[in-house]
Amino acid sequence: MSSPASSARPDIAGPGIPTYRDLAGKTALVTGGSGGIGAETARWLAHNGVRVTVTGRDAAKLDAVLRSLVSISPGHAVLRADCAILADLEAARADFIRRERKLDILMAFAGGGESRPGPLEEVTEAAWRSSLDNNLTATFLTLKVFGASLKQDGGGAAITMASTAGRAPSPAPLGYGVAKAGIIHLPQQAAQEFGPAGVRVNCISPSAILTDRTAAHMPPAVQEQVAASHPIRRLGSPADIAAMALFLASDSAGWVTGATLDVAGGRLMH
Repeated sequence: MSSPASSARPDIAGPGIPTYRDLAGKTALVTGGSGGIGAETARWLAHNGVRVTVTGRDAAKLDAVLRSLVSISPGHAVLRADCAILADLEAARADFIRRERKLDILMAFAGGGESRPGPLEEVTEAAWRSSLDNNLTATFLTLKVFGASLKQDGGGAAITMASTAGRAPSPAPLGYGVAKAGIIHLPQQAAQEFGPAGVRVNCISPSAILTDRTAAHMPPAVQEQVAASHPIRRLGSPADIAAMALFLASDSAGWVTGATLDVAGGRLMH
């Protein structure tokens, strides 16, 4: 599903959105972009003149994201794909290359899983595998499939999505934390391998982000408690992560690779 192609590009970003003029005219793929951080980042990219393709598993949500993107600028597309399934990603890559021919920016943001917080001995094998498959394996497969396009096309930027749960023990589900720890290591390995081809690979590690899904499952009183646990006394927003993602995708981060940036309101400091 895509909008009509056009050479028209906005000269400036939307209100409150930074402008990176080197991004204009580039192409991007955002996995896990049917809502939350991924959808917000896709919109910020569109405001910077990037042609964006978004993947996700929910067709209705993808259509809503596409409508929001084409209201900013033309030339965007969405693709249904489960990033934990290699065949889905290979089909998505073939479709992307048919339309765009070249990939400049890869945002590997897909995540999820069925696990819930609890003691290690109570974590089921199914929950463990779900966390690893939907987070770490999905990120690995995305870099495996689309990293080749970045290298072949002569350079670009790839960004993965971790979590403070992967930095230190937390109340998050065990499998989720372990998977996110792997996602922190994975870009370091990829950065070494992709660097000679001109490709930078970095990772964003957020703390508590107030997405629509978080707001629906976290009562206001709990939101206040979590916000108070951060030196900057608020929860993060998808816009906070989109801002970092755009910086890492731009030439302003041209000397940054293999890094994990904690966008965590000071809750985690290194």
